[in-house]
Amino acid sequence: MTEPVLAIRNLTVRYGAKRVLTGVDLSLMRGDWFFLLGPNGSGKTTLLRCVGGQIVPAAGTVNIGGLSILEAPHSAKRLLGYAHPPEGLPGLLTGRQCLEVYAAAHDLPDIGSGILELAAQLRLTPALDQWVASYSLGTRQKLSILLALIGNPALVVLDEAFNGLDPASALVLRRELQQRVAERRCAVLLATHALDSVLRHGTRAGLLLDGALTRAWDAQELDALRTGDPGALEAVLAEAARECAA
Repeated sequence: MTEPVLAIRNLTVRYGAKRVLTGVDLSLMRGDWFFLLGPNGSGKTTLLRCVGGQIVPAAGTVNIGGLSILEAPHSAKRLLGYAHPPEGLPGLLTGRQCLEVYAAAHDLPDIGSGILELAAQLRLTPALDQWVASYSLGTRQKLSILLALIGNPALVVLDEAFNGLDPASALVLRRELQQRVAERRCAVLLATHALDSVLRHGTRAGLLLDGALTRAWDAQELDALRTGDPGALEAVLAEAARECAA
């Protein structure tokens, strides 16, 4: 059996006495585009940060391509494309220098023509030799996603990645991700509130409520929602939230 790109088992995170994630299980294969849904404060960003190795859980494991993100971080992160928050990008580097640093971290000889071509499609090329500190939020967001795509990672992790992007740039990036997923080059894990994107691109989705993955939809269930009432997914999510609160 093929190794999952992402395998999360019994993931539990506490901040002091507060339990933020409780017993989360999730497996993704190449070709999966998984949309992580949930209200603010449900634990979505905490889950993504665990996948990125930025948080040590109280219990459970996170493996990327069979490698523990905590026990073998360097090897696991070679398979990972993690889009860091745009406000956290190093302002004293140029965009090109950021790309070069990330390429070196993936043991690549250079940025790669594919990433530079994608930068051109995003109209980012003129900004690559400017300081990141001078970038607008949207320009930082573009750079953050480019950094996550360097080296054709097996797993791409994005947190509300299309916020702040102009419609043309969002379309370019969605098409790029959709192509990579369709060619089974990677799995995508995306936390979002944009339900239209779930129905347009998702192969799977899950609802995180109060730190627990309370509901999941596979490809067949999402297909059924696509062919029905446009508001069906909103209604399903609202009902799932009510059931969990009861």
